[in-house]
Parts: sequence; structure tokens; C-alpha cells
Amino acid sequence: MRNMIKVMQIAFTYIGTIVGAGFATGQEILQFFTQYGRFAPLTILIATVLFVWLGTKIMLLAHEIKATSYEDLNKELFGAQAGKIISFFSMIVLICVNSIMLAGAGSLFVEHFNIHYQTGLLVTLFFSFLLLRKGMSAILTLNSIVVPFMLLFTTLIVLNTIESPTASRWITLVVDKSWTATWAAPFLYTAFNLAMAQAVLVPLGAHMPSKSVIRIGGWIGGIGIGFMLLSGHFALSAYMPGITQFEIPMGNIAYQLGLFAQMVYLILIFSEIFTTFVADVYGVTLQLKQRIPLSITGITLILMIISYTISQFGFSSLLSVLYPLFGLFSLVWLVMIAMKKHKSKVSL
Repeated sequence: MRNMIKVMQIAFTYIGTIVGAGFATGQEILQFFTQYGRFAPLTILIATVLFVWLGTKIMLLAHEIKATSYEDLNKELFGAQAGKIISFFSMIVLICVNSIMLAGAGSLFVEHFNIHYQTGLLVTLFFSFLLLRKGMSAILTLNSIVVPFMLLFTTLIVLNTIESPTASRWITLVVDKSWTATWAAPFLYTAFNLAMAQAVLVPLGAHMPSKSVIRIGGWIGGIGIGFMLLSGHFALSAYMPGITQFEIPMGNIAYQLGLFAQMVYLILIFSEIFTTFVADVYGVTLQLKQRIPLSITGITLILMIISYTISQFGFSSLLSVLYPLFGLFSLVWLVMIAMKKHKSKVSL
């Protein structure tokens, strides 16, 4: 029973780390999968296999080498010098992504709760700081609460869409998109998300009691991510192509389910931003702890101040400039992870 709880904690934390604000709004699913029409189920299957395989591999190796942070993993995979360089760039990327998440929370407070942008930022930072003082156990607990609600909401969306006369579009929709873009999308999507998730997956793997627990949890988590991707595509494709005009496409679908669904949806978006922000700050803090002689609390405060400063540029501005650059770096990192032959025998 104790191991089963650990398995589900791994699965929920894996899902919660990957499923961020872009996923919840539907934009990521729309841009990487649904816009490619009937081929989307196949590309989602590819992404799911990659999440199961490589996400589990990262956690298993972290467990075997007892990695303190993702820098330890990168050194193991790529050597001491290259590992340091890759980890340093990953840290810069994660700090910027944290700032984007924080800016997204501020925008959510403004647009949907009529609360000042700066207030939204400060409220998010305050509760993040309180949670981070509890360490990995608090991150596991938070995701164990949030992710089941995300899965429930996703199921409600699917059940509502089944009744639509256009429900079959998820496998019949024909679009005019290039084959290169269609089949590159799942690799780009998986690469970016796993590169960002390494900050959490590495300490998560090192924190767990056994490889079997990690393996089963990783498989369940990867399959869960695939289920949510396919469910999102199923719902969005039923409203194509009109749904592409909305900034938050899943929001448009949720609003059709009534006031209760709207409120649940808004809470979930904030929860997903919050869980991703907390997890990434935790991962970067562990890396910096190996480099600078400050307490965990001191490093956390510095990271939050940096994120707050960068978030002043706004959500959409940061998103449009930084994400394409990060995507290219992540693809290179994913290929290196997949191809690297390490000494440790970590099998799936």
C-alpha cells in the first residue's frame, strides 16, 4: 500500500509538472496537435511513447546515481564540463519559464478576477514561498490533490463533446499543413516539456525508494499525459476551425458547460500555473545550492525576486520571444538524452 501511494505520487507529480498553463488553456494542444487534423491521434501517440520512455529513464537514472539536482544528471550523461554548460543554460531557461508562469498568474487575476496584476504576482509568490519551505513532500501532496481534479475536468469535457454532431472530427478532420511540421510537432512538444520537467523529475527519482516504484509511476504518468492530450484534441477538433480564433480555446468550451464548470476551469488554470512554478523553483534552488553558499530559503527568495522582476514584461511578450528559442535547445537536449549510452544499466 505504501509503494502504491508512492507510485501515484510520482504519476500525479509527473502529470502536474508537464500539464502547465499552456496545456490547460488548450493553446499547446491546438498548436502542436489539433491544427494537424486527422494525424493528431498518431502524433499524440508518439508523444505519449516519448513521455513514458524518456521521462521514466530520467527518473531511473537520477535514482541510481542519487542525483541531488538535474546538474548531477547532466554531468552523468554528457561529462563534467558539457554537463555544467547544459545545466547552466537549463537554469537560465527555467528561471525565464518561471517568470512566464508568474506573469500568466498575474494575467489570470486581472482578466478573470478583476484583481490588480501586481497583487496577483505577490499572492502567487507568497503561497509559493510557504509551500517551498516544506520541500519535495509538499510538491507531491499538492499534485496529488490538483491532478485528479484536472483528470475529472478533462473527462467532463470529453463526455460533453461526445454529444456534439461534430465529435468524429478528431479522426476525420482534413487540413492543409506540411508533413514536416506535422511529424516534427510531437518531438518538439515532448522535448520542451521534458527539458523543463527535469528540474522536478531528477529530485523526484532520487527521492523514491525503488526502481520498480519509479518505473510504474513513470508509465502511469506518461500514459496519463497522453490521455489528457488526446482528450483535449478530441474536444478542440469538434469546434475546428472556429476555435482557433480564441486566445483560450478550452475556456470557450468550458463556458458552455455552465457557471460551475467555468469556476472549476479558472481554479485549475491557476493550480497548474502554481504547481509548475513551485516545482521549477524547487529544482533550480537545488542546483544553485550546489554552487553558492546560501541557505535554501535565501536562494528561493532570490529566485522569486528575479522571477518577479522579469514578469513585469508581461505574459504574452515573454511567451512569444522566449519559447521558440527554448524549443530549439530542448530538441537538442532530448536527442542527447535518447542517444546517450551511459555506463549505468537503467532499463525500462
